[in-house]
Amino acid sequence: MSYDRYVAICNPLHYISIMTNPYCVKLVIICWLAALSMTLIFDTQISLLLFCGPNIIDHFFCDLLPLLEIACSDTSIVRQQIYLLSILLIITPTIIIIISYTKIMSSILRIPSTTGRQKAFSTCSSHLIVVSIFYWTIFCVYIFATKEKSSTISKISSLLYIVFTPMVNPIVYSLKNKDIMKAIRNTIKKMTWFGNYL
Repeated sequence: MSYDRYVAICNPLHYISIMTNPYCVKLVIICWLAALSMTLIFDTQISLLLFCGPNIIDHFFCDLLPLLEIACSDTSIVRQQIYLLSILLIITPTIIIIISYTKIMSSILRIPSTTGRQKAFSTCSSHLIVVSIFYWTIFCVYIFATKEKSSTISKISSLLYIVFTPMVNPIVYSLKNKDIMKAIRNTIKKMTWFGNYL
């Protein structure tokens, strides 16, 4: 999406010729292949581990790090692979997003009209908010993961990127809708009036 925003704002006249259906399909296939290859590597490594104790994971779902906690065999190599691949899988898109938005911001700041700048900023702000929430929680869970971090903090961080981000996503994107903003303002006015009445 950040590349799509980049092309739409930095090269608006070439958008249709760049973001063609075949190109979008290629981008999706690349993302899917990257994710599937990472999953295959993790699953292969974890299938080689021995699990001999109680097979109860102290987590909401079967995540990688809590699964490694119940393994009886040495998990140091798997942990290193997870850490290195997580850096690659998380840092690479983050760098692409940062570069895209840096170029987008410089293009937006060159727009002469204030209305044009506001429209361009509002187009990007929703995506940037959702991506920021998602990536910061992913960073906390996988990149900055330490043994000392409590399982409760790990569970909450995981819930943020598994549940909170998809839940907030439609809310953040709908805030640009004028009808929804009007309904929110009316609701706040009613709540304020009701609070003053009490």
